[in-house]
Amino acid sequence: MSSHQPNHVSFGTDGFRGIIAKDFTYDIVRKTAQGMADYVAYKYMRTEKPTIAVGYDRRFMSDRFARTLAEVLAANGLNVTLSSTPLPTPAVSLLTAKGYGMGVVITASHNDHHYNGIKVKQNGRSAPPAVTADIENYVAKAVPMKTNGVQVPVKDFRPAYLDYLNSRINAAKVLAKLSGPVVIDFMHGAGAETASLFNSKNIIKIRDSHDPLFGGMAPEPVEKNLQELVAAVKKHKALFGVALDGDADRFALVSDKGVYMTPCQIAPLILEHLLATGKYKGKVAQAVSMGYLTKRIARAVNLPFEETLVGFKYIAEKMLNEDVTFGVEESGGYTWKGNLPERDGALTTLFFMDMAVKTGKTVSELYAGIEKKYGKSAFVRRDFKLEKAIPNKHSFAVKIKKKLPKILLGHKITETNTIDGLKIVLDNDWWVLMRPSGTEPLLRTYAETETQENTKKFLDLAFKLIDQK
Repeated sequence: MSSHQPNHVSFGTDGFRGIIAKDFTYDIVRKTAQGMADYVAYKYMRTEKPTIAVGYDRRFMSDRFARTLAEVLAANGLNVTLSSTPLPTPAVSLLTAKGYGMGVVITASHNDHHYNGIKVKQNGRSAPPAVTADIENYVAKAVPMKTNGVQVPVKDFRPAYLDYLNSRINAAKVLAKLSGPVVIDFMHGAGAETASLFNSKNIIKIRDSHDPLFGGMAPEPVEKNLQELVAAVKKHKALFGVALDGDADRFALVSDKGVYMTPCQIAPLILEHLLATGKYKGKVAQAVSMGYLTKRIARAVNLPFEETLVGFKYIAEKMLNEDVTFGVEESGGYTWKGNLPERDGALTTLFFMDMAVKTGKTVSELYAGIEKKYGKSAFVRRDFKLEKAIPNKHSFAVKIKKKLPKILLGHKITETNTIDGLKIVLDNDWWVLMRPSGTEPLLRTYAETETQENTKKFLDLAFKLIDQK
């Protein structure tokens, strides 16, 4: 998220974001573009400069901000192509795996309509922290070059993205075999630009119109925002329903019974289905805010398992450098071996359709099988407002860790993880994670046990531990 100093650009977990006309202005976009151009000029002094693809989502003025950014890059002598339409963020990631050296997306992802932002992509994924930190330094000193009527070529990038999706899972084939309807909720976001892929009598599309106000709610696919999807699944007796966030890299699932599935329930469904093909033997990499069912599956089949910091870029890094079967983060980002090291809502949607066709089972039947083998998961995330921001996440975690008793909720503490906040794991796999936001007075807490009641108890307990600090 954006920092509170005026004109300071900070690329947080995934990109820079700010309120339009306050933190996010034409001046900031020009300054950021110039900072990127200066970074490229320095970084590629002796080699050929990368070509750059610029995309944007369906937000208010995103197309104009994107054009402004592209013009400043072009004025600096860079080879830039601008998308002719709004695009899902994974489409821009794809372009950086198919010839473009860098991708920039004007998007504020799942934030409210009054936000906009900028994401930077490289090698089929979010630019790593070392790159965005360098860009930030150049942006701070940047003096934007005059654009003087520079021309930027424009191209429709959607066909390339649809080809990629079809190369992973053949959409027409899968759609023809679906045994019932599936509801796709585009939440008025850029995912609707891929709607042509899902043309079938079995697909019911909702909230696919272009609405920069997103129907009055944030385009974030969390339970409270998906009442319309739940109602549509029940009304049409659908096999399942899915929702994509504003820039279509995140995915949410509603079962055939109209039940919202948490990421800690979706991830084991994907992993189990991947492993059933017998083709995957690599590591399971997941954010530290994810659940124990995937861990239990990995344990059962002797797959290596690793937790990363929160942010899909950390999983992407592992996928590029190691043999990773499956990568997942708690906010609804999923990918698996053979795809880009990037979360992708449309691809995950195709995966679930393919799974329904191949298994002949509903989501609730498939999930009942998971529960039977690996136990129940009741995951809850709760954000607390604090009086003031916690500046140092690590010292916060270490302080609480020192004060922990040996036993919580009648179970021994078997692990305390401080890579990103403090995660406390009990001997029965129950866990709680406390993660202060680096930028705002907010504490994110996550917990998972076998029942809602115990999970809420665990979250209450976590808050008490903080109070005693």
